[in-house]
Amino acid sequence: MRGSVQNAELDLYDYSAYEGRPKIEWPNGARLAFWVAPNIEFYELDPPTNAHRKPWPHPYPAVPGYSIRDYGNRVGHQRQMGVLDKYGVRGSISLSAALCEHHPEIIALCAERDWEFFSHGIYNTRYTYGLTEDQEREMIEDAMATIERAVGQRPAGYLAPALSHSNHTIDLFAEAGGRYTCDLFHDDQPTWVKTRSGKPFVSIPYSLELNDTIAYVVQKMEPRRYGEIIRRAFDQLYVEGAESGTVMCIPTHNYQVSCPHRLRAFEEALEYITGHSDVWVTTGREIAEYSLTHLQKHIGGGAEQPA
Repeated sequence: MRGSVQNAELDLYDYSAYEGRPKIEWPNGARLAFWVAPNIEFYELDPPTNAHRKPWPHPYPAVPGYSIRDYGNRVGHQRQMGVLDKYGVRGSISLSAALCEHHPEIIALCAERDWEFFSHGIYNTRYTYGLTEDQEREMIEDAMATIERAVGQRPAGYLAPALSHSNHTIDLFAEAGGRYTCDLFHDDQPTWVKTRSGKPFVSIPYSLELNDTIAYVVQKMEPRRYGEIIRRAFDQLYVEGAESGTVMCIPTHNYQVSCPHRLRAFEEALEYITGHSDVWVTTGREIAEYSLTHLQKHIGGGAEQPA
């Protein structure tokens, strides 16, 4: 985002080798901070045209893509919520802010459970690509204000809609009061992120490899294989967490993981992970707040303690 044209690099954080960092200690001596990020999204059937990306592979009306996502909000959400309730996991929702108006009943169900709401833009069919800085600022502010009105708390985290970014995305979110991003996939521990405002800001690990859409749509896994890689990822991070605390995130979509033939594999993985006593089952916001308060700026930052 900030590199020169001749040698462009993602200059949002400093290089920090995994081995040799100061030890991260999670609350109550936990080895691993575990969070689940349900993407609860709204897709428009006929969104505004964006020259950089088409939202649907079909011509209008894109009935298959639209209706399976509608299935997620009608059926899949409550199915996934039941499983998370069973294992004591509070979701950290990557929320399309338009859902606050389209489906306030879903917002109410999540709020009753003290789930976290972080911003995923307004619609998942409206991208950052091609926006001016002022237009992107307006989109970020609109989404944050909409969520705050609906749930009474301003979002701390951000995942760009459909993972679309500009050179200003993280700076604009930090300036709007954001505290963490899920858009960087470079580490298994929290990372201090540079912002032009200098405001304290961190990246919290959010895994593309464990993302159910990547697993099922891109890699075309069977459910049993998806459940297996979740458990194997946990095993590795759990072992490493004995030396220094790690973070594990499972990003989900209510029209993917909650399909009847897939749900059991997800549930078995949750049962396995939460069966370990030295795991901090938490939210993205809580990981970010703990990191900003307690952790040295040793991953992607300077050596001093945060103010």
